[in-house]
Amino acid sequence: MEIVVYILIFIMGSFIGSFLTLAVYRIPKGENIIYKHSYCPKCNHKLSVLDLFPIFSYVFLKGRCRYCKEKIRPRYLILEIISGIVFLLLAISFNFDFNNIYVHKIFLFIFTSLYFITLILIAGIDKENINIQKSVLIFALFMQAIYMIYLYVVGKANIYRYIMYLILIVILLIINKRIKKKTNKEKYVINILVLCSYISSFTNREIFILTVAIGLVFIAISAIKNKKIPIGFYLCMSNIAIVLINNFLVWKG
Repeated sequence: MEIVVYILIFIMGSFIGSFLTLAVYRIPKGENIIYKHSYCPKCNHKLSVLDLFPIFSYVFLKGRCRYCKEKIRPRYLILEIISGIVFLLLAISFNFDFNNIYVHKIFLFIFTSLYFITLILIAGIDKENINIQKSVLIFALFMQAIYMIYLYVVGKANIYRYIMYLILIVILLIINKRIKKKTNKEKYVINILVLCSYISSFTNREIFILTVAIGLVFIAISAIKNKKIPIGFYLCMSNIAIVLINNFLVWKG
């Protein structure tokens, strides 16, 4: 039973990864990520269901478009595999007892999954464009508000800390909006501060400090070879890794 569930979670994670590759490509271009049919970015041919099955479609088509035979970037396959592994590890880290499942733990798994989806999306766009997309940050803000309400209603948690972070995020977004009106460009550093506030509000202080510390190491290494550094990418990926490790220590310890 457990093996079947974990296999399904891996498949679900790979489908999420497939959707995120689409979102990473379309969001910066202002394209619809829900209603617009999937298409080949080279020949614009609409893709069929057989072309969209994560991992297997890439392998079956030998990494090429079925219609124009152009090479498909390996990042699609890589993100699908990594996404499947991340969500599989997340599920394993919660140490579910399938004979006695706690509803609270399921909700925590769902919220953490949504949190990871947001971070992967931010990381993917930042890696490609050196930009933290405001629409994704607003979605993150919305998800954080729902999580805050859940903690207050179900867990009776003290939400003042979360409210302060939400207020800070809103203020930073407003500042960036005003800057964009004057310069027609948002400040990357302010969006990084929004991302840091989001990470800090969802996790605890220790995890946030470790995220920044490890992220800075990779940023420093990247700075040796590159002038433009996707700071958000390194922060997001570092945080995902640390949250997974922390989950294993907490739930399986």
